[in-house]
Amino acid sequence: MKQLTNILCFSGFLILLSASEPVFIRNVEEAKSSPHDNLRVGVPFFADYVADRIGFCIGFSRKYRQPLWVQYRLTAEEVQNKTAVRYHRFYPDKFIPESASPKDYARTGFDRGHMAPAADMRWSEEAMKDSFAMSNISPQHPDCNRKIWKELEELTRRWAVREKELYIICGPLFFQESGGTIPVPSAYFRIVFDLTPPQKMIAFIVPNRPCGKSLKSLVVSVDLIEALTGYDFFSRLSPEVQKELQEESSFTAWE
Repeated sequence: MKQLTNILCFSGFLILLSASEPVFIRNVEEAKSSPHDNLRVGVPFFADYVADRIGFCIGFSRKYRQPLWVQYRLTAEEVQNKTAVRYHRFYPDKFIPESASPKDYARTGFDRGHMAPAADMRWSEEAMKDSFAMSNISPQHPDCNRKIWKELEELTRRWAVREKELYIICGPLFFQESGGTIPVPSAYFRIVFDLTPPQKMIAFIVPNRPCGKSLKSLVVSVDLIEALTGYDFFSRLSPEVQKELQEESSFTAWE
């Protein structure tokens, strides 16, 4: 009886460490019919896995063992709704076999960096837990993760409260091969799209190393990130709107 109890307890523990089952997206039509709203503006790139969950969608790479992009909608209501208690345990994503294990990051000198931030998912227990799946994690230098990247995430949440509805896309940039079990990105990009009129976009490239620069100095155009990655952001917008919003970014427009 004691052995059965232990087995049941262990099974319950494994369930607690399991991400929700995603909707796997293989084409544009499936993206349009997803029950979640993360892909309403398009799919940047059809990676090995495009896994859409309640809080965010990831485009995951088998080669890099991390998301190439993460995309999600963030509203003022979601930022202000702090229903979920912060989760604190990283775990492999059983639905994506190539996702890393937490121990793969042990003694590497890099943080387990959330691409979809846990703090953006506090409106839902499920979304919060999903954010700790290793399929949402990328190796970030501690100075990047805990300083400039954190500052950018916090700024984005303030913008979400003020502008009411944003779409956010972020991911790693690999300017050179780093080797290792999990390749380390050279930098990260983050794109923010304000859907409320007048619509606007802003994009950043943040080095994955100690960075003494201001966020304002890291602003780039969305077009530049498309050129570096080969992705097509916001493909469901009209070509005219894409051209107008993606050619340049202005930090002043967001101040």
